[in-house]
Amino acid sequence: MNNRALGKLPKGWGGLTYDWSSDQRVFKGMPWNKAMMWIFLLSDTFIFCSVLISYMTVRVSTAVSWPDPSVVFGLEVFGTSVPLLLIAIMTFVLISSSGTMAIAVKYGYEKNRKLCAIFLLLTAVCGATFVSMQAFEWTKLILHEGVRPWGNPFGAEQFGAFFFMITGFHGTHVTIGVIFLLIMARKTWRGDFDTGRKGFFTSVTSNYRAIEIMGLYWHFVDLVWVFIFAFFYLW
Repeated sequence: MNNRALGKLPKGWGGLTYDWSSDQRVFKGMPWNKAMMWIFLLSDTFIFCSVLISYMTVRVSTAVSWPDPSVVFGLEVFGTSVPLLLIAIMTFVLISSSGTMAIAVKYGYEKNRKLCAIFLLLTAVCGATFVSMQAFEWTKLILHEGVRPWGNPFGAEQFGAFFFMITGFHGTHVTIGVIFLLIMARKTWRGDFDTGRKGFFTSVTSNYRAIEIMGLYWHFVDLVWVFIFAFFYLW
């Protein structure tokens, strides 16, 4: 039995060439839509990282005091201001949606279309709830607290610009995800993935791999929020 059959690489340049060609075969075996999703997520990661790094750079370099998140994002309950209450609920809802998405992917692998569709719908409901609470947060800050992209009554003027840009960009991702989750739930419940029904805008036949790809996107959105929550609301 040769070295390749035993899982050992040949020595020298031959081993390097064999290893690289194996990686190429693995990559070429990956479905194009899944590969494109990974490329999209990688590019989106660079964008979010750039924005968060810019935010942290401005925050540590500004001479004006930065607004206190516990004061700015406090929610009044029965006459008492509770720091970060709304943000904590939003985070819990979005992280919970990551669990329902994982369950939907599991049932997708098992080709259990009804349970898969139900958990896709639950994930969409959690996402819509998150966006609704974020809209409430924006309304409160704009109409009642006087926060604007160019200024605010709490401290450094850059606070409003970074807040609306970061949370708005993320909220847009969540909104797009909710729309596609509803589409996926309908297609799954209708049995499109079982029959191989062609897509509306394309001639490509549908299959349950689309649920997995949707899961990659949704988990990415949840992960990004963890960093936004840590660097913007807790710092």
